[in-house]
Amino acid sequence: MGEGRAFVVAGVQVAVFRLRDGSLHATQAACPHAGGPLADGQTDVDVLVCPLHLYAYRWSDGGSSGPAGPLRLYPVRAVDGDLLVTA
Repeated sequence: MGEGRAFVVAGVQVAVFRLRDGSLHATQAACPHAGGPLADGQTDVDVLVCPLHLYAYRWSDGGSSGPAGPLRLYPVRAVDGDLLVTA
């Protein structure tokens, strides 16, 4: 599982994750279903699970396993030890 952190990027709340396989992911910080804190969610290489209602969102396209709309995904990369997110 990966660990998430919430940041403000260009005035937008973003949750950023570095997974155990080293991959980076960034998404909106609030779940589209009920506003849950996605940085506190569980994740693996395929999905992010909201801590409130356990909806799973795919990293590939932001789609959900439940009735919630898709997540907004953001490009993220590591440069010289810093994480750069484009919001």
